[in-house]
Amino acid sequence: MIYLDVDGPLIPFGLESARYPIFGPAPRDDENPLLGRLDPSQGSRLKALPGELVWATTWLQDANDSLTPRLGLPRLPVVDWPEPSVTDEFDARIGLHWKTRPLLEHAEGRPFAWVDDEITDVDRDWVSGHHSGSALLHRVDPRYGLTGADYDVLGEWLRESRLS
Repeated sequence: MIYLDVDGPLIPFGLESARYPIFGPAPRDDENPLLGRLDPSQGSRLKALPGELVWATTWLQDANDSLTPRLGLPRLPVVDWPEPSVTDEFDARIGLHWKTRPLLEHAEGRPFAWVDDEITDVDRDWVSGHHSGSALLHRVDPRYGLTGADYDVLGEWLRESRLS
């Protein structure tokens, strides 16, 4: 599985707005104005990765409604985030990302890659100690989004994880 965040990996942010190209039709008034930064060529690159794509984003089903048509992707499964809990407060104190535990529960021991712009070494260490399958936690620079180098790392890891 390939857990995919939206803001940062697919919709870059953090540089001056003028530095980002605008792709495709302008977002409608009822859509996120940053959708114009979504490069439609990312869709074919994502489809070429050897694994099942899963939205791991606060966009939830809006990712299927707003992003998949622009990317030329089919509707994807979506991680349904649990309600905040006391555990989240503890995780925040130790620096564990709020998505980490729910993604491990969703993966159910299966190998996965997680693509996000907020992954830290705390998340990597926690996953290595609590997940029985192989996992790649790949941090993307949110200023540039997914690049060719990111796809190379993901593709190589996904192919190797299938062989082992």
